[in-house]
Amino acid sequence: MFFANAIVTVVLLSTFGFGQAKPTEYHSVARGPFSFRQRAVDSIYLDRQRSTKMNTFRREFLKYAGFGFGAVGATGLASANAQSGTASSTFDVRGFGAKGDGKTIDSPGVNRAIEAAAAAGGGTVRFPAGTYACYSIHLRSEVILNLDAGARILAAEVPPRGTTSGGYDPAEENSGDNHYQDYGHSHWHNSLIWAEDQHNFGIVGPGLIYGKGLSRGTHELPRAESPGVGNKAIALKNCRNVLLKNFSILQGGHFGILATGVDNLTIDGLTIDTNRDGMDIDCCRNVHVTNCFVNSPWDDGICPKSSYALGYARATENVTITNCLVAGSYELGTVLDGSFKKYAEDFRVPRTGRIKFGTESNGGFKNITVSNCVFDGCNGIALESVDGALLEDVAFNNITMRDISGSPLFLRLGSRMRGSKDLAVGKVRRVILSNIVSYNAVGKLPAIISGIPGHDIEDLKLHDIYLHHRGGGTAEWAGVKPPEFEDKYPDPHMFGPILPASGFFIRHGRNLEFTNVEVAYESPDERPTFMIADVNGADFFRIKTPSGAAGRRFSLRNVTDFRSLASRGVKDTEIDHTDNKLL
Repeated sequence: MFFANAIVTVVLLSTFGFGQAKPTEYHSVARGPFSFRQRAVDSIYLDRQRSTKMNTFRREFLKYAGFGFGAVGATGLASANAQSGTASSTFDVRGFGAKGDGKTIDSPGVNRAIEAAAAAGGGTVRFPAGTYACYSIHLRSEVILNLDAGARILAAEVPPRGTTSGGYDPAEENSGDNHYQDYGHSHWHNSLIWAEDQHNFGIVGPGLIYGKGLSRGTHELPRAESPGVGNKAIALKNCRNVLLKNFSILQGGHFGILATGVDNLTIDGLTIDTNRDGMDIDCCRNVHVTNCFVNSPWDDGICPKSSYALGYARATENVTITNCLVAGSYELGTVLDGSFKKYAEDFRVPRTGRIKFGTESNGGFKNITVSNCVFDGCNGIALESVDGALLEDVAFNNITMRDISGSPLFLRLGSRMRGSKDLAVGKVRRVILSNIVSYNAVGKLPAIISGIPGHDIEDLKLHDIYLHHRGGGTAEWAGVKPPEFEDKYPDPHMFGPILPASGFFIRHGRNLEFTNVEVAYESPDERPTFMIADVNGADFFRIKTPSGAAGRRFSLRNVTDFRSLASRGVKDTEIDHTDNKLL
């Protein structure tokens, strides 16, 4: 037996199953460079051959791949096993024709290895160190792709105008009512790595996926719509029980990861250094994103969405995002190479890189927490419902932000209504933002909380917030009257380059509560700290504003049921209703 000369001690600290983390520790004195996980998988495979072939593997996949599987890494067995036909649950891509020389198109060999693993009831497809130039790779149920240290899956390039002979899989024909979002959100097969209707599978590192040959989904060549062109590094549709763990993505195309209709999804320990979206989590349920670093100056970093891409509205719900860092200021590739080179202050780049809910917002966002995250040189938190979504029961806690390029907080309920004709305006309600620090924001745009006439943002609580910005606002800025733009694309800049408040611009809200909130600036700012308009029910407790804001700490316009207690520079005040008042 393989274990004859091995002493293996395993301590399973916890099991994930469906909801718990499972770190794994082991000690081995076995001969050869094989990990506990590999021995366990081999043993499982042999047992499966002798008894219940599929059920045993599925049970062990969920046991190990759920979380502990990737914790000990995955090195794989020697390619000789695959070449000689020795019974094994590991399938080395080199044994199926892949070269790993960076020149040969290796996707046929890779797909043969995946098919062999799937036909055997499941297993691990191993990529040893090397560069594997590939077109589309097809993920299958019960199969893990293991990228060894030094392994690189390289998105092969295509001619600028595309190609009708070879290249990436064609974008699938879509059925149903899914034409409301853009091309990139609506197709999955035209990707470097994709899966549809698969389960119990994943990708584990520590290798790299390099999307060099992918389209960014812009007007640049190659265009995503051209034949043979791929525009996503990883695309998943209607899948379940998926693990993405401990690998990196460089230049991931339009999306580093696009997951649509994926349930029980774990994304852990990824570094994504890209020039469009980092990861989009669309119409997904039971999702855990942990320990990730996403640098995406040109688009959003971690982005839950709820589009019509499946042909119907489906909520993104039961999601945790924790211990992540998002950035929008580092040059492409410099996070992965460790140089962390920042764009010059005057270099024109959006510096987006944030955690955003939306813009696609049909099905809704429900029961979601974001905690212990860092925002670095990017836009701030954005929560958006503009296409009929219910955005409710959401909490952000323990967030730090530095050098925010726009608004540190952006909550928007709008009526773009990109979707079926029977859509009603959505809701933003029951949101808590707590323990948030933002330092050195640009300052032209304050935190923004904005519904539209007749549709308020409701039941919002903010506590223990510190917002610092550069200041410099003038009396002229204080006189700006922002338009409503009810159906416009939601973005902090949608109302103009400046707003008439230095701390918070609040319009169309109900039952709002602010506790232990401080606004500070580097240079004097002549705008009111809080601009509050068309709000019913607003409580402010222990609010601290700059000393220079005396007489304009609060600007109230059509405000009902307002209270301010224990707030510096403002006497305790209760106001039943006012059309226009400065405090």
